[in-house]
Parts: sequence; C-alpha cells; structure tokens
Amino acid sequence: TVSMPSKVWVLFPLCKVRVYVIFIRSFSETLNYLPTFADVVSLFAEQEIIIPKKKTWSKVAVLEALASTVNRDPTAYPYQFQDDPYLSPRNNMEFKLFSLSQESGRAAAKYFVNNHPKFFTKDFAEPHIPCLMPETVTLCLEEVSEEALKERIQLRKVTAAVDMFDQLQQTGTAVSMKTIHNLLDLICLYCDKEPFPEEEPQTEETQKRRTGQVHRASNYLKLTWKENNNAERIFNTLPERDTRCYSALIRGMVKHGAHAKAFSLYTDLLNNRMTADVHIFNALILAAPDVREVHMEKWDLITELLKQMNEQKIRPNLQTFNNVLKALRRSGLYVRTQAVQVLNEMKAVGIAPSLASYEHILAMFYKPGTLRCVYVSECCFDYKDLELGYRVHSLLEVGENWRLLGDNYHQGIYYGRFFHLLCTMEHLEEVLKWYRLLVPSRYYLNHQSLRTLLQALDTESRLDLLPTIWKDMKTMALDNNSDLLDELLRLMTREEHSAEVRVEDSFADCVLDINKAFDSKPNLEWSTSGLTDATTLLLRASRTQKAWEMLQLFKSKNRVNYQVKSNPKLRHKLSTLSTHILELPSLTATAVGIRNIYNKHNQQTAALLRYKPIMVTAHLDHSVQ
Repeated sequence: TVSMPSKVWVLFPLCKVRVYVIFIRSFSETLNYLPTFADVVSLFAEQEIIIPKKKTWSKVAVLEALASTVNRDPTAYPYQFQDDPYLSPRNNMEFKLFSLSQESGRAAAKYFVNNHPKFFTKDFAEPHIPCLMPETVTLCLEEVSEEALKERIQLRKVTAAVDMFDQLQQTGTAVSMKTIHNLLDLICLYCDKEPFPEEEPQTEETQKRRTGQVHRASNYLKLTWKENNNAERIFNTLPERDTRCYSALIRGMVKHGAHAKAFSLYTDLLNNRMTADVHIFNALILAAPDVREVHMEKWDLITELLKQMNEQKIRPNLQTFNNVLKALRRSGLYVRTQAVQVLNEMKAVGIAPSLASYEHILAMFYKPGTLRCVYVSECCFDYKDLELGYRVHSLLEVGENWRLLGDNYHQGIYYGRFFHLLCTMEHLEEVLKWYRLLVPSRYYLNHQSLRTLLQALDTESRLDLLPTIWKDMKTMALDNNSDLLDELLRLMTREEHSAEVRVEDSFADCVLDINKAFDSKPNLEWSTSGLTDATTLLLRASRTQKAWEMLQLFKSKNRVNYQVKSNPKLRHKLSTLSTHILELPSLTATAVGIRNIYNKHNQQTAALLRYKPIMVTAHLDHSVQ
C-alpha cells in the first residue's frame, strides 16, 4: 500500500500473467496521478529474474537440521559419558579418570585397526566415515619411479622418500620441480625425522603436561636442525634452485631453531638476484628476536625486513602482521608500544586483525598473556565486574566460540571463576538459576566452590535450601570433607525455625545422612562442634532417641559437649528420655570434668558448664565431686 497526497493505490498480483490494479480514489481530480497498466508491466519487466541453481545438500543435512532443534540438557552429564550410565562422572576427578580411559581405549583401537587393516575391510557406514577405517600406511609401488616417490611423500615416509629420491638420481631419472618442492617441504617439516604418531598415549605425565600443571624443560625440547642433513644435501645437488626451494629450507630452519643459518640462506638468495616470497619473510620476522640481543635492534631488524618486502613488491598477509606482533611479545616494554602502529598498518593495507592478533596484543599488556576466556574471566574476577563476566559468557554461547575455553582443565577453571563471581556479586535467585544450568553438565563443584555457595545462602538467609544442597553433595561425592560437613551443620543450627515451616525435620534427616557418611568413611572424624550441632538439630526435631545416640559419640570419641547442656530447651527435651535418665548425670559429669580440665583458668566457660538436671541433682553433685 502506497500513501500519496490525495490518493492511495494498492497492487495485488493475483497470477503470473495478469495483474489487477485496484485504485482507491479519494478525489476525482487526482486521476491524472494514477499509473497506467503499461507502467506497472514495464516496472516488473525491468527487474531481471534470476533462477537459483539447484541446491546440493550434504548427506548429513537432515541430522544437522535435527541437531539444531535440540538444546543442551542442563541436568544431564556430558554427552561423551552418556553411553554407559555407570561411567557418569560425579566430580572433576572422576571426569578426568573416565576421559583418560576413553581416550586410551580409542588410541588402542586405532592402533589395532591401523596395524591390522586386513581384519577391517568392510565399510558398513553410510555415508563413509574415514576415521573409522584403517589408514593407508602401506606402500603399494615398489619400482623406482617418480610416482613411487610421490606416494612416499603423500604417506609422509621421510626416510623412504629420501631413499627413493637417491635411487632416482643414481639411475639418472629426472624428477619434476614440483615433486622436489614437496620432498623438501616434507623433510624440513619433520626435521629429517620420521613423524611422531598423531595419537600420543595418554599417560599421567602427558595429561599433566597437557593441562599445564607440570612444567619441565624436557617438555619444551624440540627437534633441532642438524648441519648438512638430507634437506641441505638435496638442495645443494639441485642444478637449478628457485625461490620455492629457498622458502622450504628457510622455513624449516626457523621452525627447528637454526635462525642464524636461515638469515644466511636468505642472504645467499639475494646474492643470486632472486626475489623472496611472503612465506620467507614471515619466517624471518618470527626469527628476528632470536638473532638480536638488544630490544631496539630486534625492532630495527623487523622494520628492515618489512622495508625489503616493500622494495620487492611483496604484499604482506595476515600471517605477516601476526608474526610481527608475536615477535614484539619477546621484545622489551618500549618495543611493545609499536603494537599500535602495527594495527594501524594493518588497517591501512585492508587486513582485519584475527583472534591471534588480539591475543598477541593482550599478551603484551596483560600478565597471563592469552586471549583464552579462562584468563579473561580472571580479569572479571579480579575487578569484581559482573557485567563484563556476563558479556564474556554470552560471547562463548555464539557459534563455536566455546572452543576458546581450551581443554577440559581450562574449562573447569573458567566455569569455577564464573560461578564464584556469581556467588559473590549476584542475587541468590540468579545464582541458583546458573547453578542449575551449569552443574553438572558444564561444571563439577569442588570444595571451594561449594563453600562459596554456602556463604551465598547464608548471606541471603536462605538456609532452608541446605537439604537440597546436601543431596547434591552426596550425588557429586563431596561428602568426604569433615570441614565442609561441619560448615553445613553450623549453618543448619544458625537459626531455629518454627514448627509450621517443617525445616527442622529435613535438617534432622540431613544429620542422619551425615552420620552415615561418617560411619562409612574411615577418613572422616567427628569434631566437637559437629557433634554438638548434630545433637542440637536432632533435639529441635524432637528426635530424642537419635539425639541420645549422638551423645554417646561424645564419650566414645573423647569429645566434650557443652552447648546442649547450656541450652534449657534442649536440656529439657533430653531429660524427657526416661530410659536413659540414670545414665545422663554420669555422661554429663564426665563431660563437665573434662571441660573443666581444658578450661581450668577460664571462669566464664566453667560457669556455662554448670548443669544440675532436675530429679538427679544429688547424683550429679556426687559424680562431679
């Protein structure tokens, strides 16, 4: 519908051939403004009709569409453990153990499949899944030919490829320059050694190294470039050497620590009046900090390389600027200020910074030195910035940005800091919402995070939720810490609730469960405050028999109870237990005597321990005496 000063006309296309024009007139003198039928047809005729090509769908398009309709279940364990309910981890330790078990099983299966491919010849998967089938690692061509050399290069057989090349040279067979380039790339990439297996056995040592918990010098040792290796030997025997050959050797030397030799080879390239390529300059820029000791000399060398790129009319790419920023990370503080100039240069040549670019910049001016959300969350936690924490977390939920978290170890660190920030700065309703969303599908609580959650409940005076937290503690196997159990009992006894709320009964049930946990775990030991709080909760719930059984633990554990005896209400409830009325004075007298020995010079504490129950006052005085 189009509104005009004195009329409105509406077009309704009813079919492909005919177009009906309906005019709504408001005044008769406006007929001259109305378009004709020919004008409408010409309007559509000017637009070019483009028929789209046939859409080719992938074989898993239906599965991808169905997967997009399913959201993550916050109450379920990670998907990798859902095949076997028995292997559902309850805490971070079990998660690590089960993950390593699965990885070692996959590595063993892959080793068996690749070393015995004759037993796995049938492919039942539709569509074909390459990772489930044996890898082609056996050589099919045995004759001396360039095709056999290409096969060995494709299978990454370094030693076999070098031997085949030598045989071709001895027989006088010509090898194409492209094959020679690929051979030099293979030798330089693996430093004239056979490549390591892609799947390293997951041992405890490799797991610690992967998670960053153990840092040793041996973990960072790399292959070093050896003098006159096969790459240099083949390079020196070539009758014609182009830029591509120089590029392979220079990049290999930089990768494996021969930085000075790489610059020497680059000088040889310039003496032969040849032009380098962008890959050579990228490698030399990365090696510049290792051939200069003074920080300003490092920057001067990088600047000189960039000027030579401009003279040779070589356009830099994103890797060039990222290598410059990475080199600045290893330079002095004054040199690092050139990072802003590098960003301006990237903008001038029309290259947008990548995540690696921002990571290098962040590493120059912030201590952790990485763009991982783990360390970004540390910034949020240090500055108590809840809004920034929400923004970082919303960024992770977009697409596959969750990969920025890294491995499982760093994921646990991030979610732990994020949850701690919520418990410290957010309202309890929001904390509980995130608690249900993250645990246990994303994050496994530990003792520290659970203690932070208990503090949040105490701050908001929502101690009625403690029984629910106790159930989660049992589910996540966090009932093995006596200090944490004492903290839980202390919060339960903080306030006395009315009988209408029915909280005391749930607290008493928790006390009985905690008592079972102490009985089943030999490493747990009751403390005096824990026994006192447990007895108090049982007496508040009018479970006198259970409270008396709890009192017996004071004598068997050599603990002293004074809070129950100093509380008139609890003392009266306990004295109503007629079956043990004669044992009560003896137990009390023993407790009082031990307490008086511990507080011999404390008059105030001794006054609190004076206990003369009704009906047995004389017997109590005789026992105390």
